[in-house]
Amino acid sequence: MLSRLSIRDIVLIDRLDIDFAGHLAVLTGETGAGKSILLDSFALALGGRGDQSLVRQGAEQGQVTAAFEVGAKHPARAILAANDIPDEDTLILRRVQLADGRTRAFVNDQPVSVQVLRQLGSVLVEIHGQHDDRALVDAATHRSLLDAFGGLDADAAKVSALWEARREASDALAAHKADIERARRESDWLRHAAAELDKLAPQPGEETTLAERRTVMMQSEKVAQDLRDAYDALAGSNSAVPALAAAVRRLERRATQAPSLVEPSVKSFDVALNALEETRAHLEAALRAADFDPAELERNEERLFALRAAARKYNVPVDDLAALAAKFRDDIGLIDAGEEKLKHLEAAAAQADALFHKSADALSKARVKAAAKLDKAVNAELPPLKLERAKFSTQIDTDAASAGPNGIDRVEFWVQTNPGTKPGPMMKIASGGELARFLLALKVVLADRGSAPTLVFDEIDTGVGGAVADAIGMRLARLGKNVQVLAVTHAPQVAARADRHYVISKDALDKGKRVATRVTEVAADHRREEIARMLAGAEITNEARAAAERLIKQAS
Repeated sequence: MLSRLSIRDIVLIDRLDIDFAGHLAVLTGETGAGKSILLDSFALALGGRGDQSLVRQGAEQGQVTAAFEVGAKHPARAILAANDIPDEDTLILRRVQLADGRTRAFVNDQPVSVQVLRQLGSVLVEIHGQHDDRALVDAATHRSLLDAFGGLDADAAKVSALWEARREASDALAAHKADIERARRESDWLRHAAAELDKLAPQPGEETTLAERRTVMMQSEKVAQDLRDAYDALAGSNSAVPALAAAVRRLERRATQAPSLVEPSVKSFDVALNALEETRAHLEAALRAADFDPAELERNEERLFALRAAARKYNVPVDDLAALAAKFRDDIGLIDAGEEKLKHLEAAAAQADALFHKSADALSKARVKAAAKLDKAVNAELPPLKLERAKFSTQIDTDAASAGPNGIDRVEFWVQTNPGTKPGPMMKIASGGELARFLLALKVVLADRGSAPTLVFDEIDTGVGGAVADAIGMRLARLGKNVQVLAVTHAPQVAARADRHYVISKDALDKGKRVATRVTEVAADHRREEIARMLAGAEITNEARAAAERLIKQAS
C-alpha cells in the first residue's frame, strides 16, 4: 500500500508530505483547491506522462516521491528482480520533472526507464474516475479479472504452459520438415558429393602432413650427396677413425709405464671417438630419410592436388572436408531415416495440441460458470448505486482458431444502461458517472482478487447524493477492508465513512502574491466541521454541524 507521498514544486504545491495508512481515506476540499494537481502528481510518480507545465513557476524542476509497503510475494518484487533493482522493505518510486520538459525516473534511488516505472505503477495502484485516461480497466485485463474472481489462476497458468509446450512441439515439427524438404531437393547432389568425399576419405590435418613430407622429399635430393660424402669421410675406406682407434689401443698398453703422460690423451681420444660414432649414426639416419622412392613424391603430390581440388569445389578448407563429408552423410540420413522421426514429431505435436485444447476447453467452460456468478454479484450491487435499470454482463467469445497462451476466450465486460438499449463494451457505453459506479461495483465484488493493493477513486460520486452517495460510501468502506482505498470526494456521506480524512486547501503566501496547495489530516471536531461545510456550503450552520455529526455516527 501507499505509505507516503511527497511532492516538491509541482504547479501550486511547493512542499507537501502526506502519510497514508490502510482502509478508506478520503480527500475533500473546495473546487479548485488542488485535488486534480494531487492526482496528477501521483500519476507522474507512477510513470504517467510528464509535462513541463507541471513544474511550479520559478522552479527549475518538480519532484514526486511515492513510498509503498508491499508483501514479499507481490508482483512488484519480480519486476525489481528482472531489472536488477535493489529490493528493500520499502519500495520508493521517484519522478523528477524538469522545466525543459525532460523527466528522470528512479526506483529505490536507482535510475530506471519510465517504462519500468509505469510497469511497477500498474501493479501497485489503480486509479479510477470519470475519465477514460484515468480508468485503468480495459478489455485486455478483463480475462485475468474473471480468472481471479473464479479462482482459475492455476488453470490459466496450466493452459499457458501447455500452449508453450504446443508451440515448441510445432516448431520442432516445422524445423524437421524444412530439413527433410531441403535434403530431398538436394538428394542427388548430396549422394554424389558424399560418395566422392567418402572415396577421397580426407583426414583432419592430412594436408599439413603431406605438405611437410613433400617439402622434405624435394629438399632431400639437394643434400643427399653431401651427406654421403660426409659419411664416406667418416666411415669410408679413407676414414681416419681406424688409425685413431689403433693409436689409442697402443697408448692404453703404455698406460702402466707412464700413466701421467698417457691417460689424459687416452681420455680425450675416447671422447672424440665417441663423438665421431654419434656423428656416424646421425649421418646414417639422415641418409635413410633422404633415400625416398620418386614414386612416393608423385603419389604425395597427387594426393595433395586431389584434396585441394575438393576443397575448392566445396568451398571449404581442406581440414574441413572430413566434417563436410559427415554432414552430407547426416543429410542423406534425414532423407532415409527422417520419415520415422517425422512421424514421431507429428504424433508429439498432435498430442501437445490435444492436451492444450482439452485444458483450454475446460478453462473456457469454467470461465462461463465464473462469469455467471460475477454478473450476478455485480448486478446485485447496481441498484443502490442508482443503476437499478442497468445490467452488467461478461461477454465471452470462444474461438478455438484464435487460441493463444490465455486459452480460446476473449473476455470483455459489457453493460446495458437502460432496458431496450443495445448492450456494449463498458468503456464505450457507460457515461463518466455511470462508468465510475460500474467500476466501483466491480471492484467491490472482486475485493482483494485481481486488484492492485491501492485503489484511487476520483470523484466517482459526482452528480449523485443522498442514498446513492451513501451507498457509494458504504461500498468504498467495504472495499477498504481488503485493500487501501483513497477517494477524492464531494459527498459528505462518503467522507463520513472514511477511516482517515484529508482536507485539501489553498494558502496565500508572500502577502497574497501567490498561493500554495496544502493537505491536512483532520479528525474529531475538525472533521465534523469539514463534513458540515460539504453539506452547507460557504456558510456553516448549526444544522449542518448536527447533520454532519449524525452522518459520522451512522457510519461508525
